[in-house]
Amino acid sequence: MDLQIGNKLALVSGSTAGIGKAIAVALAREGARVIINGRTQAAVDRAIAEIKKETGADALGFAGDLSKAEGADEVARKFPNVEILVNNLGIFEATPFEEISDADWLRFFEVNVLSGVRLARLYLPAMKKADWGRIIFISSESGVQIPTEMIHYGVTKTAQISVSRGLAESVAGTGITVNSVLPGPTKSRGVGDFVDSLAKSTGQTFEEFEAGFFETVRPTSLIKRFATPEEVAAMVAYIASPLASATTGAALRVDGGVVKSAF
Repeated sequence: MDLQIGNKLALVSGSTAGIGKAIAVALAREGARVIINGRTQAAVDRAIAEIKKETGADALGFAGDLSKAEGADEVARKFPNVEILVNNLGIFEATPFEEISDADWLRFFEVNVLSGVRLARLYLPAMKKADWGRIIFISSESGVQIPTEMIHYGVTKTAQISVSRGLAESVAGTGITVNSVLPGPTKSRGVGDFVDSLAKSTGQTFEEFEAGFFETVRPTSLIKRFATPEEVAAMVAYIASPLASATTGAALRVDGGVVKSAF
């Protein structure tokens, strides 16, 4: 399928590994000019080289912390005409509620929510002028079913869904769409490392831990396994395309059926 995004300029925040990198690869394969973002130049250069090897495409790069206003301003100055914005940058950690400090709440909100808010605010004027654009927030099923082991993370993912819907309504009647994508448990780099360490600490293989996880922690999963970053990326690539022009203001689940609802 031709997604008709050839030569579109796309920025994927937090895209040197995991879901972000898979999204960048999917967009690059469709001919988009993709800007890879990470905090260090070494990580950005490494991802660009890997994407070149996988797709043959020459990705662009921006090394900087997009959870900070200074980083957002800098990338907007360097690349002022982004047409597809994928707000993927995010952090997570399992912490009991009583141990989540004010500083941790603020840190999670700044990285997971404000990073995307700032970038959307910076790029929206050019999208309005062109009467075309795509803004996509990578949220989570945890924004619908708040996990007790990381309530602060779940709250920020709920906030992303709300920002996405409100922003979509603010551009009603234009060629701009705004959506959130809700992955379920996904074997991204961070999750894979986290699960591997937990499995080793209990003397299990990854496969044994995975089976137990979906039996006890996420029993509503219908696929009974971790999704792959590529499975999430496929949804994002479609939503970024002109073919998805009638899909906006939506919270689109790639959650393996974890959320027990038909709506």
